[in-house]
Amino acid sequence: MRKCLKCGTYTLKEICPKCGEKTVIPKPPKFSLEDRWGKYRRMLKRALKNKKA
Repeated sequence: MRKCLKCGTYTLKEICPKCGEKTVIPKPPKFSLEDRWGKYRRMLKRALKNKKA
């Protein structure tokens, strides 16, 4: 997950779809067995891995 610092929107993209600003990866979340966002983190990790290859 990425976050736009200007408008606070969360997205998987490098550029915010709302305001067009660059997004950043916020600090890692605390560990939890009931990981609500794990699906999206894994999607981002796979996308970044495929992009490099």
